[in-house]
Amino acid sequence: MEKIAVLIPCYNEELTIEKVIKDFRRELPDSDIYVYNNNSKDKTEEIARKNGAIVVNEYKQGKGNVVRSQFRDIEADIYVMVDGDDTYPAEFVHKLIEPIRNGQADMTIGDRLSNGTYQKENKRPFHEFGNNLVKKAINILFDTDLRDIMTGYRVFNKRFVKNMPVLSPKFEIETEMSLYALDKKYIIKEIPIDYRDRPEGSLSKLNTVSDGIKVVKTIARMFKDYRPFKFFGIIAVIFFILGLLVGLPVLIEFFKTAYITKIPSAILATGFMSLAAISLQCAIILDTITRQHREDYELNILRYEQMEKYNKK
Repeated sequence: MEKIAVLIPCYNEELTIEKVIKDFRRELPDSDIYVYNNNSKDKTEEIARKNGAIVVNEYKQGKGNVVRSQFRDIEADIYVMVDGDDTYPAEFVHKLIEPIRNGQADMTIGDRLSNGTYQKENKRPFHEFGNNLVKKAINILFDTDLRDIMTGYRVFNKRFVKNMPVLSPKFEIETEMSLYALDKKYIIKEIPIDYRDRPEGSLSKLNTVSDGIKVVKTIARMFKDYRPFKFFGIIAVIFFILGLLVGLPVLIEFFKTAYITKIPSAILATGFMSLAAISLQCAIILDTITRQHREDYELNILRYEQMEKYNKK
């Protein structure tokens, strides 16, 4: 029998968690609903238990830490991840589950942006700006066309959940999931959904500036880790151009007079060219290591699938 797990990371969601649990219980009556309470200081845990959810306390603060524990602890065939703030309507869960169930996707994304409801409901314009910035960066990086990178409403199959190493501790987790899926060639399907803003009195845990900086850092790190040749190649080109700009006058002077009087410029140009050469070497070496890592990952996935088939017999 197919097992569905609804994963709800929670921090101070006493105003909304009851409705979220009831809504998903109505839509998925046979599912297991897990509320991972992340050091809430209100009645989130008490309300979740009263409404029949399986409550687990995660003491490492941060959504990424919660998701890591959920992925490690919970066994299911289909995993539904949703925030506990009642911004994502439960009735769309069937559309998100269907491609996973049919094997048409490894991860489905609840796309808040395509139908315009996020723009209407969201009262934090800088959040939308950050979403668009991250989206454009990732689409350029991986030559794709995803519409909503940072949505918290997603559904996964077991293969994705049990093979993803969750590294981000906090709100960068959605970005990491999207990057990981793209790099490892998982099938992603976006499903347009409605979005509604938090009810009055419910406060967002996001800090526009600090969490935005963290997301940008995550993109830079993933760019370095997953596309090292491009990352260090661009750095090498920058240093090479700087070396040319500083060194050309020195070379011109030398060819004209057979002397070099611009000693500081010559030293600086040599330094830039050396850095360019080192960056290019890093690009080649790390690209080779990354390729080997991908080969190892594919072999590990093959072993995982063979083990799953064996366990089902």
